[in-house]
Amino acid sequence: MFCPECGSTDKEMVGNICIDCFLKDFQMIELPKRIEVQICSHCNSKLEEGKWSEENIPEEEIIYRALERNIKIADEVSNEIINLEIDQMKGTIAKCYVEIVGEVQKTQIEETKETEVKILKTVCPTCSKLQSGYYESVIQFRADKREIKKEEYEKADDIVEKTLIKQYKSDKLAYCPQIAKLKEGYDYYIGSLKSGRKVAEALKEEFGGVIKESPRLISEDKSTGKGLYRIWISVRIPEFEINDFVKYENKIIQVNNIDKNRIVGEDIDTNKKQNIPLKNIEKISLVKKASDIQTTTIISMSPSIIQILDPADYGAVDLEMKEKFADYNIGDEIKLIKIDNCTYLLN
Repeated sequence: MFCPECGSTDKEMVGNICIDCFLKDFQMIELPKRIEVQICSHCNSKLEEGKWSEENIPEEEIIYRALERNIKIADEVSNEIINLEIDQMKGTIAKCYVEIVGEVQKTQIEETKETEVKILKTVCPTCSKLQSGYYESVIQFRADKREIKKEEYEKADDIVEKTLIKQYKSDKLAYCPQIAKLKEGYDYYIGSLKSGRKVAEALKEEFGGVIKESPRLISEDKSTGKGLYRIWISVRIPEFEINDFVKYENKIIQVNNIDKNRIVGEDIDTNKKQNIPLKNIEKISLVKKASDIQTTTIISMSPSIIQILDPADYGAVDLEMKEKFADYNIGDEIKLIKIDNCTYLLN
């Protein structure tokens, strides 16, 4: 076939011209003279195709990725090998070159292109929120009909901190910009709703209680007309604590443990183990605190009766002997609780 440009008749043809004429003006790659990359100056995440990545990657790697993303290889090229190099860095501008070796119609050629990558330092939306103290949820840590103890606040603080540290691996807004210490309890301001809910669940798992959410309208998105809400999450822990005495279904139960789903205790009349679902918390009433437990002395014992001194007036009180008191002796001290004019001995 005849090449109209050079007159050759013995060379491989590409379209209407020979391979040599084709390769004179052929470019294996297209590459912009200047590439701009937006990087968050705080977390090093980058803006790519309109979205912020949450990867904290080195600046050099960001430059290489920007080069790769902007290279366009001609369809005629096969078996290409690309080498990327950062020649020098001046301030926020990286002078780079791209070398490519490839084949076109089984002819191996190479090509070099130069470009520069400019790093534009900015602040990503997440870091902007962090700097402004942004929050999506408020955890209201409260106790039902009692004051929260100092050690309970300390434990709650620790739970909030540990939960947010764990959440931060997948949620950059897992932080607490503010703790409001109010008379009725602490308010923990949490960056994201997702992490706020995790914190609430962790507090419930430790203390038991009930979680309720209450959304509050704070503003309106002007572009969509939709309301913007913050979520207040109430974590209300029970009035009763471990070793307190509660009434449930006409049984007096001493609380041995509280978790996120149930109360574990012992019926002080029958000494049988009891499990009460916390979803029935409104049917559970506190009847005596552990601080109401008294100590007295055994003054007489028989197979059916154990006689003690009433700590109030030191009168003798006869109570039913139970198997768990069989190892006691006259003169031993024993604990008791008085509830509804009834006296119960405790092991």
